[in-house]
Amino acid sequence: MAPRFNHRNRGQGLFISVNLDQQIQAGTFEHTLDFLVDNRLDLSIFHHKYCNATTGRPAYDPALLLKIVLMAYSRGITGSRPIAAACRENTLFMALAEDTRPHWTTISDFISGSREEIIQLFHQVLMICDQTGLIGKQMFAIDGCKLPSNASKEWSGTHENLRKKSKKIDRAVRYILDKHREEDQKGENDHSIRQREEQQIETLLKASDKIDRFLKENAKRTGRSGKEVQSNITDNDSAKMMTSHGVVQGYTGVAAVDAKHQVVVHAEAFGTGDEHGLLEPMLDGIKDNLEDEDILQSSQVLADSGFHSKETLTRLEDEGIDAYIADTRFRSRDPRFATAGRHKPLVPLKPRTSGRFTPEDFRADIEKRTCICPAGKAMWLRCDKAKITGRLFLQFQAHQADCDSCHLRRQCLQSPKQKGARQVNILLGTLPKTKNSPLWRMKEKIDSTLGRHIYSQRLGIVEPVFGHLRHNLGLTRFSLRGREKVDGQWKLMAMLHNLTKIHRYGLAT
Repeated sequence: MAPRFNHRNRGQGLFISVNLDQQIQAGTFEHTLDFLVDNRLDLSIFHHKYCNATTGRPAYDPALLLKIVLMAYSRGITGSRPIAAACRENTLFMALAEDTRPHWTTISDFISGSREEIIQLFHQVLMICDQTGLIGKQMFAIDGCKLPSNASKEWSGTHENLRKKSKKIDRAVRYILDKHREEDQKGENDHSIRQREEQQIETLLKASDKIDRFLKENAKRTGRSGKEVQSNITDNDSAKMMTSHGVVQGYTGVAAVDAKHQVVVHAEAFGTGDEHGLLEPMLDGIKDNLEDEDILQSSQVLADSGFHSKETLTRLEDEGIDAYIADTRFRSRDPRFATAGRHKPLVPLKPRTSGRFTPEDFRADIEKRTCICPAGKAMWLRCDKAKITGRLFLQFQAHQADCDSCHLRRQCLQSPKQKGARQVNILLGTLPKTKNSPLWRMKEKIDSTLGRHIYSQRLGIVEPVFGHLRHNLGLTRFSLRGREKVDGQWKLMAMLHNLTKIHRYGLAT
């Protein structure tokens, strides 16, 4: 005989008496968040935004908005509409909001327009971490995390590229209009196709006007070297950058993390994929946030090869900071990575053309600075002092027209379909190793047994923070536009990370 079970009906409605105060249980993160916001944080920093002391509608308390935003971010909810929906449907959010139901625009304006207040809140939370003994102040690891932003990389390009794109769109519009004129003259007119093409014309004209307006209102964007870099019509502060998941349009969120309990002591977002030059503002941020100008003289700073540059190392030496910054060849010199290749999957090599010409097949005259290719064509001098991996070369390049029509093209280039002319490097000699330089001294320091031991701790300090932010808290992309707003969102997530540390370690002790 078959067993009997209680009747199941999840679709039925219930009228339940809910005590909102009982929804926030002691020992949970929401209890810690509720206590800290009400008792330890100074939220009067938001009061200057409100001018309704005598007239106007009462505003939502920033304490309640801050609670629901941080709680939503801790659950991986970053959209303003889902947060507003949670305040109507989730009893936990109802308790934190004390049965208020702010509109999603109120939540959005609070997040995007509170960067200066978030900076002060980040500092207040950091001071609580310091008071509860969560910051060791002995070692700091600095690293960056590239995240996509609320912008499309398809709208990126230099000003010249954007002008070409606008002209290409205009040509497409003229082509459709000419097609319509021909159809009208012949009496061939399909109403459904004509309607769709007219909508296409309207879309193309809007895109063209958008590009032209951007070019008029914005100057060329330049990088650290002074050369023009790609602009973006949607978010001109963002940058196109290479990540492990391909090319994205976004920002680099940089974090400085204390080694004791992985508390973020400074966080800042930059609209560049290149980390060169970003270590200096992070060091200044550490000193400002911890309110100690000499904090770095008594601690160690760790960073990967992305921050390695002569200017950065020179400043570290001038300020007497005990830093360990890896260079791009650090792992190749480490004997522990000598057999690292056996752990990588075997990738079949691309077939290369047999008998490809080597530099020895080119007739170079070092004194006259000339070079003749195997086909008997003269090459032009591209660089007379090319420094590559500690060696000095003469760089020659063939003329494009000679390469395009050469019968030896298959033997000379890596692929017959390769674009560009053949280049060849003629070795002049080995450069003397300059031992009296910051680059050499850092190399000697980080290659020592003690240096490798200290630098090996970097990965375990800073990478778990990015793992927590991206996978546990769900920060897979920035939802705002503009560097100031994105920087505020990045600091808000870093502050939330520190709040989880207070919940786990601080209040328990």
